[in-house]
Amino acid sequence: MSTRQQRRASDRAAARRGARSAGGWPGLIAMGIVILAVGGWLLWGAFGRSRPVRDGAPAWSPDSRRIVYYSERDDGHGDLFVMNADGTDVQPLTETDADEGGPAFSPDGRQIAFDTDRDHDFEIYVMNVDGTNLRRLTNNPARDLSPAWSPDGTRIAFMSDRDARPEFDVYVMNADGSNVERLTTEGTSWFPQFDPSGQHLAFHVWRDVNVLDLSTRVLERLTADPNNGMYPTWSPDGREIAFMSWRNGQTEIFTMNADGTNQQRLVTMPSGSAIDPRWSPDGTRIVFVHVPERTALESQDAGQERAIYVVEIATGRLSRLSR
Repeated sequence: MSTRQQRRASDRAAARRGARSAGGWPGLIAMGIVILAVGGWLLWGAFGRSRPVRDGAPAWSPDSRRIVYYSERDDGHGDLFVMNADGTDVQPLTETDADEGGPAFSPDGRQIAFDTDRDHDFEIYVMNVDGTNLRRLTNNPARDLSPAWSPDGTRIAFMSDRDARPEFDVYVMNADGSNVERLTTEGTSWFPQFDPSGQHLAFHVWRDVNVLDLSTRVLERLTADPNNGMYPTWSPDGREIAFMSWRNGQTEIFTMNADGTNQQRLVTMPSGSAIDPRWSPDGTRIVFVHVPERTALESQDAGQERAIYVVEIATGRLSRLSR
């Protein structure tokens, strides 16, 4: 069994356990969409000599001019790429036999943190923005995923199942990988993101967006399943949070105030799901991923591609960036 197959088998088992813990089919839906957001970890099947391109996990550069993301192409594993914010000038950053994803620019724009299984289990790495000077930050046999930089660049939050398998908790460490600290101990917590002040972390616990105050360690839930929320991202002024939700039957992008009030739908696609939102640092756009399955209960058609889009917040205008 390949590393990729092992990862998929592990995540399918975790999804089944999560479904039982979270209440049957809604839990299975939640875990299935989460797995898509981490890196599209669904079965491919055989489709001739070429595969559809599947892009995901887009993240902005600090100047809002570039987007880093992973892409699964003909060889079926994920590599990292960077492109201009209009989808032009696509450049590869990695080219390995591993699966790599969860990229995030450092606040100074000089480095990119990401997760990779190049060491046969998922670890957090960092490299220069041109792909050079690769450094490993974590070293644990568990899965360390989805790094997120603090606004001052001194810390990195991430998710790991090192202490609570098969569930994930949120951790934080220094930007050099030292001083790892566990922040959550209950439920399963995914995809942490620092607010602009660096004093709060937003992430989802099971199927709801939560915010952790790092000074008091008080955790506040902002959405209430079935009006669920997942994969939160802060506006650059810290006043709003965008997130994905399937409260209306398909996965859409919503916004809300930072206290959870005024939840409004921003993006719905004619078909399929909108996942992986990330707010641009200039505050004008949100980048996300279109997944062309028909409903949240159905798997994505493995013969179809997965594409990156951007929405202008003021106008609602959608543009496709993946080519």
